[in-house]
Amino acid sequence: MTTIDWDAAADTFDDEPDHGLRDPGVRRAWAERMRHWLPSAPSDVLDLGCGTGSLALLAAEQGHRVTAVDLSPRMAEAACRKLAGTGAEVLTGPAERPPVGERRFDTVLVRHVLWALPDPEAALAHWTSLLRPGGRLVLVEGVWGGSGLSAARLIAALGPLTRRIEHERLSVVTGLWGRPVHDERYALVARTAPAGHGEDACAEPRGDGADAGAASARCDEKARAGRHRHSEVVDVHLVLRRGDEVLLARRAGTGYGDGLWNGPSGHVEEGEDVRAAMVREAREEIGVELAPEDLRVALVMQHRGPGDPPRTGWFFEADHGRGGEPYNREPHKCSELAWHPLAALPDDMVAYCRAGFEAYRRGDRFLLHWHEDDDPVAHDPGLPDRAVPLPATRVSPAAL
Repeated sequence: MTTIDWDAAADTFDDEPDHGLRDPGVRRAWAERMRHWLPSAPSDVLDLGCGTGSLALLAAEQGHRVTAVDLSPRMAEAACRKLAGTGAEVLTGPAERPPVGERRFDTVLVRHVLWALPDPEAALAHWTSLLRPGGRLVLVEGVWGGSGLSAARLIAALGPLTRRIEHERLSVVTGLWGRPVHDERYALVARTAPAGHGEDACAEPRGDGADAGAASARCDEKARAGRHRHSEVVDVHLVLRRGDEVLLARRAGTGYGDGLWNGPSGHVEEGEDVRAAMVREAREEIGVELAPEDLRVALVMQHRGPGDPPRTGWFFEADHGRGGEPYNREPHKCSELAWHPLAALPDDMVAYCRAGFEAYRRGDRFLLHWHEDDDPVAHDPGLPDRAVPLPATRVSPAAL
């Protein structure tokens, strides 16, 4: 725990490039990170330990409804001046127990505060309780000259509290600090489970009388539709090429395929198209900032895992060097990254991914991959090949 007098530091706090954001380049760098970390739509953001309000101002300028909290009255006064006219609210109080009552937020944002608190794990537990379902906790922390908190410690603490954690190394991003830095600086974005996860699928209010009857009928209709109308999860998979090699990640701590190699991948989220989902997953899993135009469709595949319902996977090819050097941003779900020859893929792969990469190598572009119920999740070279290539229509220009 630090004993810094933050009131005394208020007058010179903004002199640091990453505090005052007075340099246009540093300000742009933080604004870009904030766009990645915060929801894309206007949302309620709680900035804890806001200092003079520089990050709170960026959030407000990006359309978010901001509540900023700082323990130091002089810091809070400076934040009030900086945020004047934005509609943001500034409160004075401790970051670990902010004075927000029963209010809940879409994002809790905390930069370089947790290291100064006496019980970081207790603070994390309270901050996640302030989030709405599907909310996110954004932490910017580090280790400076022996002080601070390692990313590994915070990831371990957040694991039981959140559904997904993304790790982003910030030391290498010189633009954020206005100078090269050589210590550990990072961001963690931890997300909670969305609304409806594990709840009753019918959320219609029942009410009384005729309203209750109408609501019941609507719920019954939804239930019938849910039984008879087929739907599938849509996945995206990245085939990142470095010459004749592809990048694979070894799964860990997920409950599915742990210990096996798999390509960077994930689910399409509500409101996303498949390219946007692939761009997001590449950024979240391996820190590569791809643009939609960097992606080429490699394969479309309908897959059924053993004992599971079917799903559809879109495999996208991209070239190494686009968007930066890949690194492991999700160490709680991935134990290592490695390049492997496409022509000699490891046997210890998730069968779904292995089938997709093999089909891509053969030049197949549409595939069925249907497991038997007693098949393993892991690729087994001793089992029959479950992949069925589907021919594509060939249209001659002369026929048009």
